[in-house]
Amino acid sequence: MPLYECVFIARNDVSQQQVEAIADAMSELVTNAGGSIPKREYWGLRALAYRVKKNRKGHYMLLGLDAPAAAVQEMERQLGLHEDVLREMTVRIEELDDQPSAIIARRGDDKERGFRGPKPAGRFSSGRGRGDEREEYRARSRDELDIGEED
Repeated sequence: MPLYECVFIARNDVSQQQVEAIADAMSELVTNAGGSIPKREYWGLRALAYRVKKNRKGHYMLLGLDAPAAAVQEMERQLGLHEDVLREMTVRIEELDDQPSAIIARRGDDKERGFRGPKPAGRFSSGRGRGDEREEYRARSRDELDIGEED
């Protein structure tokens, strides 16, 4: 059977359990048609590049499919009719990887990096923490400014 990857985006106001329920329904639909879903990844709530149906964020889910074309078409139809799904895209691939996708792998790399240390003071810093050590901002007394003496 041909292999496919399907990514769908659900609205941000639904819960992760509801997104999993949508994926379960699609899994059941594909298995009833004689296919299987060997790979399934929840990518989390992510920002969208632009607003889609008044939403700025969405829950992303990846499904790796091993199914006949008719089952994939029916799954795409069901996802298109579902009111909580903003977008879906299905692509035919040569082989399914058992390793995590690039999105999940990158999330793990971010945790490994850890703390990089404080940022160096730059020319355009926010100005906090300078105190009065800078001469131009130091409060001057009357003697320094010669206020009150008239010639």
